[in-house]
Amino acid sequence: MTQLAVICAYLCALVALAVLGGRAFRGTSQDYFVASRSIGPAVLMLSVFGTAMTAFSLVGSTGEAYRTGIGVYGLMASSSGVLHSAVFFFVGLRMWSIGVTHGYTTQIQFFRERFESGALGLMLFPVLAGLVVPYVLIGLLGAGSVVGVLTEGAFPSLFDSTGGAVPAWLTGLVITAIVSIYVFAGGLRAAAWANSLQAGIFLVTGIATFLVIAPKLGGVQAATEAVLAASPERLVRDGSIGQLQFLSYCLIPLSIGMFPHVYQHWLTARSAASFKPMLVLHPVCTMLVWLPCVLIGVWAVGATLPDGSAIVPAGSPANGELGLMVRTLTTPLLGGLLGAGILAAIMSSLDSQLLAIGSMFTNDVAIKVLGRDRLGERERVLLGRSIVLAVALAAYLCSLGEPRSVFTLGVWCFSAYSALFPIAVAAIYWKRATRHGAMAAVAATVIVGGLLFREGSYGADPGYLFHGMLPVVPMVAASTAALVFGSLATSPPSRLTLARFFPE
Repeated sequence: MTQLAVICAYLCALVALAVLGGRAFRGTSQDYFVASRSIGPAVLMLSVFGTAMTAFSLVGSTGEAYRTGIGVYGLMASSSGVLHSAVFFFVGLRMWSIGVTHGYTTQIQFFRERFESGALGLMLFPVLAGLVVPYVLIGLLGAGSVVGVLTEGAFPSLFDSTGGAVPAWLTGLVITAIVSIYVFAGGLRAAAWANSLQAGIFLVTGIATFLVIAPKLGGVQAATEAVLAASPERLVRDGSIGQLQFLSYCLIPLSIGMFPHVYQHWLTARSAASFKPMLVLHPVCTMLVWLPCVLIGVWAVGATLPDGSAIVPAGSPANGELGLMVRTLTTPLLGGLLGAGILAAIMSSLDSQLLAIGSMFTNDVAIKVLGRDRLGERERVLLGRSIVLAVALAAYLCSLGEPRSVFTLGVWCFSAYSALFPIAVAAIYWKRATRHGAMAAVAATVIVGGLLFREGSYGADPGYLFHGMLPVVPMVAASTAALVFGSLATSPPSRLTLARFFPE
């Protein structure tokens, strides 16, 4: 009950933030979707980092480290820290500059005008929106597993089927409702404020988790020796991760360059100088989040109770490893604070993802179909809010299905975004790229990704590889080839378009 009380207090604080965000809202679509482009360096850095860190980074990394070993850090965290900053510098800054110059509020607007194709925009919307839904699902699955573990035994008579724990369906419902409330009230400004608060919380609590749990296991050396005794392959590379598989993970972080919610946060920047802290501090913050979670996941292999039983017993539910370690090795009060920190990481992505879909539907579908004059400022905001609620409900209903590994589902989702990333690079660096090439790249991503996803049992097979590589490799290769050959086989963009996007 103590853990639950702390978590509820944190959720109430977010509702209060929704009230403040609603009061600061200026009533315009520009303010609702891009915060009137007024976000400064500190909030931009924290909001983008908070948006990028999800249940995949905390719950997923701990679970994957428990199953496969410490190499998970090398697979994702080290490459993500460096490549994310590179994408921010080489792609994000350029897209922000073009977006501010031409008044864009979504990345589809950018692609539609750069490639002179309304059809491309309509083609991209279901793909990008469809990929955001499983991304939202990752957060709901992670939240349900963590709260379930932390509250086990709190309501023995009310939730008998879950051992007295708050069931995942109720956790998902509450989190979806609270995120929807503050996004509905204040738009992207409220989301940026919430993300900044949440990023600070899970950075501090992640480090606190490590500092509290390590001594409980006898210190770093003792915890590591216990893993060596129980399962040494978790600490020593034994050939379970092939070289091609390891290298193919380097393509996954490129996905951040095509996240619609990250692009939308870029557009909120007050100036180019607002990007500086994000470029420098993002790798450091990534390390501070991933390293404690990966170590806790590895230590869970050898962690035991005084009676000799494992803290994380064999056959435990997927995604619950971090929650079990926190519940067992910390005090109820600190466990609640750490649980709130985990939820902060999860919710800091949900808000921006929901808002991104609402923005894309309003600005790239409704206005395109109905006409700009048919929708005033008030109607655009109302429509955006309605789509936020609809997508939140759809994602919640999907989370009630058969659970999947957060890490595995995240890798599949990010693979598709990475496959679309060549379109973004070509749009700002290759004048010869055409709409036919871009549309071919989208089609190749959908077809190849869909076939491989089916071969991987729709995310149920965590060990699926394509000839020793992650599916992201053939997906990126197919997308790039389709983009290049499709562009070279068709007429180049008009001089007017090239002059707008490639000024001398």
